[in-house]
Amino acid sequence: LKVSYSSYYKWKARPLSNRERRKREIKKQITSIYFASKQRYGSPRVTVELDSSGFKTSRITVAKYMKELGLRSKLSRKFRVTTDSKHNYLIAENLLNRNFLVASPSQAWVSDITYLQTKDGFLYLTAIIDLFDRKVIGWSLSTGMSTTETSLAAWKMAVKNRKADSKLIFHSDRGVQYASKKFTNTLAFYGVKRSMSRKGNCWDNAVAESFFKSLKTELIYGNKLITREQMELEIFEYIEIWYNKKRRHSTLNYQTIEEFNNQNKIYKNVA
Repeated sequence: LKVSYSSYYKWKARPLSNRERRKREIKKQITSIYFASKQRYGSPRVTVELDSSGFKTSRITVAKYMKELGLRSKLSRKFRVTTDSKHNYLIAENLLNRNFLVASPSQAWVSDITYLQTKDGFLYLTAIIDLFDRKVIGWSLSTGMSTTETSLAAWKMAVKNRKADSKLIFHSDRGVQYASKKFTNTLAFYGVKRSMSRKGNCWDNAVAESFFKSLKTELIYGNKLITREQMELEIFEYIEIWYNKKRRHSTLNYQTIEEFNNQNKIYKNVA
């Protein structure tokens, strides 16, 4: 670089400026947050985490520093349809009609099923989400696709966690697990109103699809295949420890579900 020894050592010995010291500290915090989230967070969520830790900076600055550090959130893959809607059961009207923002808990729940590949074959994950706070209130993992193993098992968990009555709309796709008599009779027992997406329209159930996209992006893609037993542990950690408690949700103004519910004191006692 054609720099003299004396100039180099003089530069090396000079103290860091306040601006440079702050930059290094912020980069250190960004790196810590990034790996604490298991590389799941991009610049918007990292910015919110920084702010909550007392480091106020813009998202653009965070994105710039992340690029300099070579930190990039995990990328998603193209959506694939897995629903089997070829059956003779009755299809419900789309009552939800893409109204994904609701004012109170147990006003609308959405549900879907996806597959997870493991070393030992496929596992099927069924999830039920309350649109009020986007919490996964019921879920099941199964090796089969029967109603008992999927939608019904997730429903049983959901009704233990949240109240279900005639005010509730339960929305799903047209899959046989949701249209079967066993499941529809269960919803009828609770007086719940059924709602189903239009044929071939995944956007009618966008919140459930978004959850699976986040899960696969943040947990599955880019990692090696693991056993079913390992996958069960990973899914439990992701849903119960990460998604429902620690993850910041853009729909909730980048709050965690717990932070959002703490602001809604009418719901605090049953959250």
